[in-house]
Amino acid sequence: MMCKKKLWIVLALCFALSIWKIYISVSSLSKNLGERLLQDSLMKEEMCYYNKCIGLSSWDWFCDLFDASVNCLLTLENSDIPPEVLQWWLKLQSSKDGSQIQKMVKYLSPTARVQDVVHCGTCAVVGNSGRLRGSKYGEKIDSHKFVMRMNTAQVTGFEEDVGTRTTHHFMYPESAMNLHPNVHLVLVPFKPLDLKWLASALSTGDIQQTYKRVKRFIKADKNKILIIHPGFLKYIQDKWTQHHGKYPSTGLITLIFAIHTCTRVSVFGFGADSKGNWHHYWEDNRNAGAFLKSGVHNGTFELQLIERLATEGKVAFYK
Repeated sequence: MMCKKKLWIVLALCFALSIWKIYISVSSLSKNLGERLLQDSLMKEEMCYYNKCIGLSSWDWFCDLFDASVNCLLTLENSDIPPEVLQWWLKLQSSKDGSQIQKMVKYLSPTARVQDVVHCGTCAVVGNSGRLRGSKYGEKIDSHKFVMRMNTAQVTGFEEDVGTRTTHHFMYPESAMNLHPNVHLVLVPFKPLDLKWLASALSTGDIQQTYKRVKRFIKADKNKILIIHPGFLKYIQDKWTQHHGKYPSTGLITLIFAIHTCTRVSVFGFGADSKGNWHHYWEDNRNAGAFLKSGVHNGTFELQLIERLATEGKVAFYK
Protein backbone atom coordinates (compact mmCIF):
# COMPACT_ATOMS: atom_id res chain seq x y z
CA MET A 1 0.00 0.00 0.00
CA MET A 2 2.83 2.31 0.95
CA CYS A 3 4.68 1.50 -2.30
CA LYS A 4 1.57 2.26 -4.37
CA LYS A 5 1.20 5.62 -2.61
CA LYS A 6 4.84 6.54 -3.34
CA LEU A 7 4.34 5.50 -6.96
CA TRP A 8 1.38 7.87 -7.31
CA ILE A 9 3.38 10.72 -5.77
CA VAL A 10 6.24 10.12 -8.22
CA LEU A 11 3.82 9.98 -11.17
CA ALA A 12 2.15 13.19 -9.99
CA LEU A 13 5.50 14.96 -9.70
CA CYS A 14 6.55 13.73 -13.16
CA PHE A 15 3.24 14.96 -14.60
CA ALA A 16 3.64 18.37 -12.93
CA LEU A 17 7.22 18.62 -14.24
CA SER A 18 6.04 17.77 -17.76
CA ILE A 19 3.32 20.43 -17.60
CA TRP A 20 5.87 22.97 -16.40
CA LYS A 21 8.26 22.14 -19.26
CA ILE A 22 5.43 22.45 -21.78
CA TYR A 23 4.45 25.82 -20.28
CA ILE A 24 8.05 27.11 -20.44
CA SER A 25 8.39 25.88 -24.02
CA VAL A 26 5.14 27.49 -25.18
CA SER A 27 5.93 30.69 -23.33
CA SER A 28 9.37 30.89 -24.92
CA LEU A 29 7.92 30.16 -28.36
CA SER A 30 5.28 32.88 -27.93
CA LYS A 31 7.91 35.36 -26.80
CA ASN A 32 10.17 34.59 -29.76
CA LEU A 33 7.22 34.75 -32.15
CA GLY A 34 6.11 38.04 -30.63
CA GLU A 35 9.60 39.48 -30.95
CA ARG A 36 9.80 38.28 -34.55
CA LEU A 37 6.43 39.84 -35.38
CA LEU A 38 7.49 43.08 -33.72
CA GLN A 39 10.72 43.10 -35.72
CA ASP A 40 8.74 42.42 -38.91
CA SER A 41 6.40 45.26 -38.01
CA LEU A 42 9.30 47.64 -37.40
CA MET A 43 10.89 46.60 -40.68
CA LYS A 44 7.61 47.30 -42.46
CA GLU A 45 7.45 50.70 -40.77
CA GLU A 46 10.98 51.53 -41.89
CA MET A 47 10.24 50.39 -45.44
CA CYS A 48 6.65 51.64 -45.65
CA TYR A 49 7.27 53.93 -48.60
CA TYR A 50 8.81 51.12 -50.64
CA ASN A 51 5.80 48.78 -50.32
CA LYS A 52 3.32 50.70 -52.42
CA CYS A 53 3.49 48.37 -55.42
CA ILE A 54 3.80 45.01 -53.66
CA GLY A 55 0.95 42.73 -54.64
CA LEU A 56 -0.08 44.86 -57.61
CA SER A 57 0.25 43.74 -61.21
CA SER A 58 3.14 45.03 -63.29
CA TRP A 59 0.75 46.92 -65.59
CA ASP A 60 -0.80 48.90 -62.74
CA TRP A 61 -0.97 52.60 -63.71
CA PHE A 62 0.49 53.84 -60.43
CA CYS A 63 3.33 51.32 -60.37
CA ASP A 64 4.27 52.26 -63.91
CA LEU A 65 5.00 55.77 -62.60
CA PHE A 66 6.22 55.12 -59.04
CA ASP A 67 9.94 54.36 -58.63
CA ALA A 68 11.01 53.73 -55.04
CA SER A 69 14.70 53.70 -55.98
CA VAL A 70 14.79 57.42 -56.82
CA ASN A 71 16.61 59.63 -54.29
CA CYS A 72 14.22 62.21 -52.86
CA LEU A 73 16.87 64.24 -51.05
CA LEU A 74 20.20 65.69 -52.07
CA THR A 75 22.76 64.69 -49.42
CA LEU A 76 26.53 64.42 -49.21
CA GLU A 77 26.26 60.73 -50.10
CA ASN A 78 24.51 61.39 -53.43
CA SER A 79 25.67 64.92 -54.28
CA ASP A 80 27.53 63.65 -57.36
CA ILE A 81 24.69 64.42 -59.78
CA PRO A 82 24.57 62.24 -62.94
CA PRO A 83 25.49 64.16 -66.13
CA GLU A 84 22.08 63.71 -67.80
CA VAL A 85 20.33 65.05 -64.68
CA LEU A 86 22.77 67.95 -64.33
CA GLN A 87 22.34 68.91 -67.98
CA TRP A 88 18.55 68.90 -67.65
CA TRP A 89 18.67 70.80 -64.36
CA LEU A 90 20.92 73.56 -65.68
CA LYS A 91 18.51 74.21 -68.57
CA LEU A 92 15.45 74.76 -66.34
CA GLN A 93 16.29 78.38 -65.63
CA SER A 94 19.21 78.88 -68.02
CA SER A 95 21.97 78.18 -65.50
CA LYS A 96 25.58 77.73 -66.57
CA ASP A 97 27.51 76.88 -63.43
CA GLY A 98 26.90 73.54 -61.70
CA SER A 99 30.15 73.47 -59.76
CA GLN A 100 30.68 73.47 -55.98
CA ILE A 101 27.41 71.61 -55.38
CA GLN A 102 29.01 69.25 -52.86
CA LYS A 103 30.46 72.18 -50.93
CA MET A 104 27.07 73.89 -50.70
CA VAL A 105 25.28 70.68 -49.71
CA LYS A 106 27.84 70.07 -46.98
CA TYR A 107 27.14 73.52 -45.56
CA LEU A 108 23.37 73.36 -45.88
CA SER A 109 22.48 69.83 -44.84
CA PRO A 110 25.16 68.21 -42.67
CA THR A 111 22.69 65.70 -41.21
CA ALA A 112 19.89 65.51 -43.80
CA ARG A 113 18.49 62.01 -44.27
CA VAL A 114 15.20 60.64 -45.54
CA GLN A 115 14.55 59.44 -41.98
CA ASP A 116 14.51 63.09 -40.88
CA VAL A 117 11.60 63.80 -43.17
CA VAL A 118 8.87 61.48 -41.99
CA HIS A 119 8.59 58.25 -40.05
CA CYS A 120 5.91 56.56 -42.12
CA GLY A 121 3.10 58.63 -40.66
CA THR A 122 0.03 60.32 -42.10
CA CYS A 123 0.79 63.41 -44.15
CA ALA A 124 -1.32 66.39 -45.15
CA VAL A 125 -0.14 68.16 -48.30
CA VAL A 126 -1.68 71.62 -48.14
CA GLY A 127 -1.79 73.56 -51.40
CA ASN A 128 -2.54 77.25 -51.72
CA SER A 129 -5.68 77.14 -53.84
CA GLY A 130 -8.56 79.53 -53.24
CA ARG A 131 -10.83 76.51 -52.80
CA LEU A 132 -9.50 76.26 -49.24
CA ARG A 133 -11.20 79.51 -48.25
CA GLY A 134 -14.33 78.63 -46.29
CA SER A 135 -13.52 74.90 -46.33
CA LYS A 136 -13.12 74.56 -42.54
CA TYR A 137 -10.52 71.83 -43.09
CA GLY A 138 -8.18 73.26 -40.44
CA GLU A 139 -8.83 70.68 -37.74
CA LYS A 140 -8.63 67.79 -40.21
CA ILE A 141 -5.31 69.09 -41.58
CA ASP A 142 -3.83 69.47 -38.09
CA SER A 143 -4.83 65.89 -37.20
CA HIS A 144 -2.09 64.50 -39.48
CA LYS A 145 1.30 63.62 -38.06
CA PHE A 146 3.07 65.68 -40.71
CA VAL A 147 1.77 68.83 -42.40
CA MET A 148 3.51 70.00 -45.57
CA ARG A 149 3.04 73.51 -46.93
CA MET A 150 4.72 75.38 -49.74
CA ASN A 151 5.90 78.74 -51.03
CA THR A 152 4.30 81.78 -49.34
CA ALA A 153 1.47 79.85 -47.66
CA GLN A 154 -0.32 81.98 -45.07
CA VAL A 155 -1.69 80.51 -41.84
CA THR A 156 -2.47 83.47 -39.59
CA GLY A 157 -6.04 84.55 -40.12
CA PHE A 158 -6.97 81.37 -42.00
CA GLU A 159 -6.54 78.78 -39.24
CA GLU A 160 -10.11 77.47 -39.45
CA ASP A 161 -9.62 76.60 -43.13
CA VAL A 162 -5.93 75.63 -43.35
CA GLY A 163 -4.93 74.59 -39.82
CA THR A 164 -2.12 75.86 -37.62
CA ARG A 165 0.61 73.21 -37.78
CA THR A 166 3.51 72.97 -40.22
CA THR A 167 6.25 70.36 -40.07
CA HIS A 168 7.77 70.77 -43.56
CA HIS A 169 7.75 73.89 -45.71
CA PHE A 170 8.78 73.60 -49.37
CA MET A 171 10.17 76.72 -51.04
CA TYR A 172 12.69 78.20 -53.45
CA PRO A 173 14.38 81.66 -53.29
CA GLU A 174 11.65 83.54 -55.13
CA SER A 175 8.93 82.08 -52.86
CA ALA A 176 10.86 82.15 -49.59
CA MET A 177 9.47 83.14 -46.21
CA ASN A 178 10.61 82.99 -42.58
CA LEU A 179 9.78 79.81 -40.69
CA HIS A 180 8.84 79.08 -37.10
CA PRO A 181 11.19 76.95 -34.97
CA ASN A 182 11.05 73.15 -35.45
CA VAL A 183 9.88 73.42 -39.07
CA HIS A 184 11.93 71.70 -41.77
CA LEU A 185 12.84 74.05 -44.60
CA VAL A 186 12.71 71.90 -47.74
CA LEU A 187 14.51 73.66 -50.56
CA VAL A 188 13.24 72.90 -54.06
CA PRO A 189 16.27 73.91 -56.16
CA PHE A 190 15.36 74.75 -59.75
CA LYS A 191 18.93 75.92 -60.34
CA PRO A 192 22.34 75.77 -58.60
CA LEU A 193 21.98 79.43 -57.63
CA ASP A 194 19.14 78.37 -55.32
CA LEU A 195 21.65 76.42 -53.21
CA LYS A 196 23.99 79.40 -53.11
CA TRP A 197 21.10 81.70 -52.15
CA LEU A 198 20.09 79.55 -49.19
CA ALA A 199 23.68 79.36 -47.94
CA SER A 200 23.86 83.14 -48.25
CA ALA A 201 20.42 83.75 -46.69
CA LEU A 202 21.50 81.79 -43.61
CA SER A 203 24.79 83.67 -43.26
CA THR A 204 26.12 86.70 -45.16
CA GLY A 205 23.07 87.83 -47.13
CA ASP A 206 25.23 88.46 -50.21
CA ILE A 207 22.69 87.22 -52.77
CA GLN A 208 19.83 89.66 -53.25
CA GLN A 209 18.90 88.92 -56.85
CA THR A 210 18.18 85.83 -58.94
CA TYR A 211 15.88 86.54 -61.89
CA LYS A 212 14.09 88.87 -59.44
CA ARG A 213 14.79 90.36 -56.04
CA VAL A 214 14.83 87.77 -53.26
CA LYS A 215 15.05 87.84 -49.47
CA ARG A 216 18.60 88.53 -48.30
CA PHE A 217 18.12 86.70 -45.01
CA ILE A 218 15.73 84.02 -43.89
CA LYS A 219 14.82 82.72 -40.43
CA ALA A 220 15.08 78.93 -40.36
CA ASP A 221 16.76 76.19 -38.36
CA LYS A 222 19.94 75.23 -40.22
CA ASN A 223 19.82 71.78 -38.62
CA LYS A 224 16.46 71.12 -40.25
CA ILE A 225 17.40 72.00 -43.83
CA LEU A 226 16.45 69.41 -46.46
CA ILE A 227 17.16 69.69 -50.19
CA ILE A 228 15.16 68.04 -52.94
CA HIS A 229 17.43 66.10 -55.30
CA PRO A 230 17.50 67.44 -58.90
CA GLY A 231 17.14 63.84 -60.05
CA PHE A 232 13.85 63.66 -58.16
CA LEU A 233 12.62 66.73 -60.06
CA LYS A 234 13.57 65.12 -63.37
CA TYR A 235 11.86 61.87 -62.36
CA ILE A 236 8.61 63.76 -61.66
CA GLN A 237 8.86 65.60 -64.98
CA ASP A 238 9.63 62.42 -66.94
CA LYS A 239 7.29 59.96 -65.25
CA TRP A 240 4.49 61.89 -63.56
CA THR A 241 3.86 65.05 -65.61
CA GLN A 242 5.22 63.44 -68.79
CA HIS A 243 6.62 66.81 -69.84
CA HIS A 244 3.35 68.72 -69.57
CA GLY A 245 4.71 72.11 -68.63
CA LYS A 246 8.35 73.16 -68.47
CA TYR A 247 8.74 71.60 -65.02
CA PRO A 248 6.38 70.51 -62.20
CA SER A 249 4.93 72.96 -59.71
CA THR A 250 6.13 73.09 -56.11
CA GLY A 251 2.75 71.71 -55.08
CA LEU A 252 3.05 68.61 -57.24
CA ILE A 253 6.68 68.11 -56.17
CA THR A 254 5.54 68.20 -52.53
CA LEU A 255 2.75 65.73 -53.25
CA ILE A 256 4.96 63.18 -55.04
CA PHE A 257 7.52 63.57 -52.26
CA ALA A 258 4.78 62.76 -49.72
CA ILE A 259 3.71 59.71 -51.73
CA HIS A 260 7.30 58.48 -51.53
CA THR A 261 7.71 59.10 -47.80
CA CYS A 262 4.34 58.76 -46.07
CA THR A 263 2.07 55.88 -45.19
CA ARG A 264 -1.10 57.78 -46.09
CA VAL A 265 -1.41 61.09 -47.91
CA SER A 266 -4.25 63.60 -47.74
CA VAL A 267 -4.35 66.43 -50.27
CA PHE A 268 -5.95 69.84 -49.64
CA GLY A 269 -6.05 73.10 -51.58
CA PHE A 270 -5.31 72.12 -55.19
CA GLY A 271 -7.14 73.24 -58.30
CA ALA A 272 -9.56 76.08 -59.02
CA ASP A 273 -12.12 77.34 -56.53
CA SER A 274 -15.87 76.79 -56.87
CA LYS A 275 -16.07 79.65 -59.38
CA GLY A 276 -13.30 78.25 -61.56
CA ASN A 277 -10.70 80.78 -60.42
CA TRP A 278 -7.07 79.76 -59.92
CA HIS A 279 -5.69 81.91 -57.13
CA HIS A 280 -4.28 81.77 -53.60
CA TYR A 281 -6.72 81.52 -50.69
CA TRP A 282 -5.30 84.64 -49.03
CA GLU A 283 -5.64 86.80 -52.16
CA ASP A 284 -8.46 88.56 -53.94
CA ASN A 285 -9.08 87.61 -57.55
CA ARG A 286 -7.04 90.30 -59.23
CA ASN A 287 -5.48 87.86 -61.68
CA ALA A 288 -7.17 84.56 -60.91
CA GLY A 289 -5.78 82.74 -63.94
CA ALA A 290 -2.12 83.73 -63.52
CA PHE A 291 -1.03 80.21 -62.59
CA LEU A 292 -2.47 78.76 -65.79
CA LYS A 293 -1.09 81.56 -67.98
CA SER A 294 2.50 81.30 -66.74
CA GLY A 295 3.42 78.63 -69.29
CA VAL A 296 5.79 77.04 -66.77
CA HIS A 297 3.38 74.56 -65.14
CA ASN A 298 0.39 72.77 -66.61
CA GLY A 299 -2.16 73.22 -63.84
CA THR A 300 -4.92 71.36 -65.63
CA PHE A 301 -2.81 68.26 -66.22
CA GLU A 302 -1.48 68.29 -62.65
CA LEU A 303 -5.02 68.49 -61.26
CA GLN A 304 -6.10 65.57 -63.46
CA LEU A 305 -3.13 63.61 -62.13
CA ILE A 306 -4.14 64.28 -58.52
CA GLU A 307 -7.72 63.27 -59.27
CA ARG A 308 -6.47 60.02 -60.85
CA LEU A 309 -4.37 59.30 -57.76
CA ALA A 310 -7.48 59.83 -55.63
CA THR A 311 -9.56 57.57 -57.87
CA GLU A 312 -6.90 54.86 -57.61
CA GLY A 313 -6.96 55.16 -53.82
CA LYS A 314 -3.37 56.39 -53.52
CA VAL A 315 -4.31 59.69 -51.88
CA ALA A 316 -7.37 61.23 -50.22
CA PHE A 317 -8.29 64.40 -52.10
CA TYR A 318 -10.33 66.98 -50.17
CA LYS A 319 -11.94 69.41 -52.58
